[in-house]
Amino acid sequence: MKKIIIPIFTLMLGGCISKTSEVPQLNINYPAAYVVNGESSTISIINLNINEVADLIQLTDDMSGMAHGANAMFLQYPHHIYLNPSKSQIAIAAPGADLSQGHGTTASHSGGAKVAVLNASSGINVKLIDVPMMNHNAIYTTDGKEIWTSQMDEAGKILVYDATTYTLKNTISVGKEPAEITFSNDGTTAFVANGMDNTVTAINPNTKTILATIPVGMNPVGAWTGSDNRMYVDNEEGQTVSIIDVKTLKVVETIALGFMPGFVAYQGGMKEMWVTDPMAGKVHWWTKDATGKMVYTGAFATAAGSHAIAFKDMMAYVTNQEAANVSVIDVMQHKVTKTIAVGKKPNGIVIR
Repeated sequence: MKKIIIPIFTLMLGGCISKTSEVPQLNINYPAAYVVNGESSTISIINLNINEVADLIQLTDDMSGMAHGANAMFLQYPHHIYLNPSKSQIAIAAPGADLSQGHGTTASHSGGAKVAVLNASSGINVKLIDVPMMNHNAIYTTDGKEIWTSQMDEAGKILVYDATTYTLKNTISVGKEPAEITFSNDGTTAFVANGMDNTVTAINPNTKTILATIPVGMNPVGAWTGSDNRMYVDNEEGQTVSIIDVKTLKVVETIALGFMPGFVAYQGGMKEMWVTDPMAGKVHWWTKDATGKMVYTGAFATAAGSHAIAFKDMMAYVTNQEAANVSVIDVMQHKVTKTIAVGKKPNGIVIR
């Protein structure tokens, strides 16, 4: 196991670090899963060769080039994580509020939010962008030229930043309380889940024009990308999944769950839709039949607060927010093969 590099520091009131710790930069040169720990304000780096945590990044607002400056502050409740296409950088939203219990009351929070851009190999901050309102995620366009982040208030907006200069290029008006921004598998369309409007906005990423406003279930959180040219929308209050066809921009199927979903992922090899069940600590899965419809197939336990899913070949990784760990799952057997302890309230995960 590679030695975990953790800064030694002493906390002062207000969360300041009172002592500078000159910690060497990391060298993440192995296949890795990056797990965002919302309450710990860290990223656990899992070495996928051995499925163990090998490195740790403490998320702060320090831009000195050192591991931590004398007056660095922790980023507050970092949420979700995305790689750029070259896999050299990662982008994280820091909304400043705990989103682990759902998204029904998020619009009351404003101010103090950031987008953090880090070097994916060293873990060092590249850029911190202050944004006016609470954001849900920060994601690169499929060409890597822009970073998009949501503004989760009633006057819903998407902020578009240049990924080289980090200057604001565009502001796109969408529905009320936009949460996750995602892109279709072919990169032709951006999708924004508007929680208060019960809609998903489809956007042309090149022209920044609205292509469609698609009605879905109650309180959609994300339109998650499928390799089958579909988007899978988890509707928290509606307890449903709306499946959107990318070509027609219409809902082609609505699946009643009977529980509040945490995340939806499509496994192309098995033609399965996986949905996390945070309250029960499970993953449920559906299999696509010959007509393209989803048929409920089964469920298996992970741990409390099951949330995000990432696939790597025929393995899956599920973050469990309340259990502070990640479940490693054999996709074909639908069975947990290992549990990896990480930080407090892990939410987003991305694999490099």
